Amino acid sequence: MNPPHTTPRETSPTDTPTVGVVILTMGDRDKELRALLHSVTAQEGDPATVVVLAQGVELPVLPDQIAAVELPENLGIPGGRNAGVRWLREHGGVDLVLVLDDDGLLPRTDTLRLVREAFTANPRLGIVGFRIADENGHSQRRHVPRLRGADPLRSGPVTTYLGGAHAIRARVIDEVGEFPTPFFYAHEETDFAWRALDAGWEIDYRADLVLHHPRTPAARHAVYYRNTARNRVWLAKRHLPAVLVPIYLASWAAYTLAQRPPLTGLKSWWAGFFEGVRTACPPRRPMRWRTVRRMTRLGRPPVI
Repeated sequence: MNPPHTTPRETSPTDTPTVGVVILTMGDRDKELRALLHSVTAQEGDPATVVVLAQGVELPVLPDQIAAVELPENLGIPGGRNAGVRWLREHGGVDLVLVLDDDGLLPRTDTLRLVREAFTANPRLGIVGFRIADENGHSQRRHVPRLRGADPLRSGPVTTYLGGAHAIRARVIDEVGEFPTPFFYAHEETDFAWRALDAGWEIDYRADLVLHHPRTPAARHAVYYRNTARNRVWLAKRHLPAVLVPIYLASWAAYTLAQRPPLTGLKSWWAGFFEGVRTACPPRRPMRWRTVRRMTRLGRPPVI
């Protein structure tokens, strides 16, 4: 269900966009969470509104300027983010929503200023993705939102973004709807990105906006293989023109087999794939062919 429409705040080119920061936690990274909050509150310029949402667990005592919300259950990544956005709306609203992983860290104090400047300079900019780097400053290939993960230090327009660190213009959420709660984990960012692109918004990857994050394997989550496969199918069924659906799914199946996942992972992947085929995840709103052409010009046609 789409969120209730909220009228965007009237702004002028001289206004400073307001920022809300949404952080989800499972309550098992207390030290990292406190370091992240310190890096957020140390940012230059007007302070952001920060809300930490605990997914079915109790929160530790947080600094007074941080809002704490304990959700009754684990809603998954998209559900938790939706709850964070709703909280920001209910408490006055913001112009920009910044989402950060609870084990990340902003190493620079000018990050929020750069985010504000980016959205102010380009009225059609809908989403900005950060560069995620480990403690040595290196970015994993999977953290670069371009094919082949080429040159993580090159900024530019892209067709998707990283969930662990990104900023969204609040008006985009009002226009295209919330994150897809049924996905729970995996590819919720791509689902949102495709809707934003189809609505005419732009997505930028900014290498100078950095979130430090521990180097971790993608398959560390127990539901990684199953959800990855299921949600890929749902993504195609929800958003691709019918003729592209089998091409997209065939290319991802071939890619998965080429990666030679462990046998248990491959079994989970196929189980998720067929779950996605059997079950619906409405609504189906195929993107326009002009969006397909635009994504192709950006280097990532929606069949790869």
